[in-house]
Amino acid sequence: MNLKGRSFLTLKDFMPEEILYLLDLAAELKAKKKQGITGESLKGKNIALIFEKPSTRTRCAFTIGCIDEGAHPEYLGKDDIQLGHKESVEDTARVLGRMFDGIEFRGFKQETVEKLAKYSKVPVWNGLTDLYHPTQILADFLTIKEQFGYLKGIHLVFVGDGRNNMANSLMIGSAKLGLHFTILAPKELWPSKELCEQCEEYAKDSGAVITVTDDKNAVKGADVIYTDVWCSMGEEAKAAERIALLKPYQVNSKLMGMTEKEDTIFMHCLPAVKENEVTEEVFEKFADIVFDEAENRMHTIKAVMVATLGK
Repeated sequence: MNLKGRSFLTLKDFMPEEILYLLDLAAELKAKKKQGITGESLKGKNIALIFEKPSTRTRCAFTIGCIDEGAHPEYLGKDDIQLGHKESVEDTARVLGRMFDGIEFRGFKQETVEKLAKYSKVPVWNGLTDLYHPTQILADFLTIKEQFGYLKGIHLVFVGDGRNNMANSLMIGSAKLGLHFTILAPKELWPSKELCEQCEEYAKDSGAVITVTDDKNAVKGADVIYTDVWCSMGEEAKAAERIALLKPYQVNSKLMGMTEKEDTIFMHCLPAVKENEVTEEVFEKFADIVFDEAENRMHTIKAVMVATLGK
């Protein structure tokens, strides 16, 4: 499958078979990495890593992914360049596109990563925006496939802030690949009607069932319970309000028991605020899976770069 020259801004832009191809490539690259085999697919390439928001997994995954495949990564923090301040995003994109072969962006506005892609004329990869986190979904789906052996028909329940970038992106990915996806959240934090309708359209082709509810009984039969922090970066002022709203939706042993399944797993994109969105007990019980998920950021991000830029 040829994805050369494509940007990776949201899973909306990719067909189901293209997403599955990226997952297969990631699994292949992971197996090689375990054998000590790295590649030269990105040899001679220079990659700009733009970070408006700090990061552990995204920064490390892109850096190691570049180096493993022979590229040079250049970290550009919010104080290192004039992105959108003294210089417009459009002009910064045109400069970087002349000097770099690919650009990663992690920040606030989806509009920014879209402008970078439009004006740089090189592949641009979304490392997280307020709306979407597509590389995380690839890591999540690779992890689920490793645990269960398949994706289509898996019942995935996201518990917490149902309108954040993770809930949005999991819904898109699930709708495209045929996972039955439920958002369990208070009504104040439900996703946009527009996105739900768009995902319902994807679901018609994949057979996915999309549900948005505030009823905790919806976890019954779940294969995966997934949560994220209650306050995303930049929303710290809303912390007290969010905690009050979401405390009833904490992932704890009682909620996990409500699935009525022995093999339900717990997942978290990290970092975790334990005793808020998840108890220490549940987190530690499933820690091996959560950190497989974290490691898989590296393998899936590497796959995206190799597929869109590699030889």
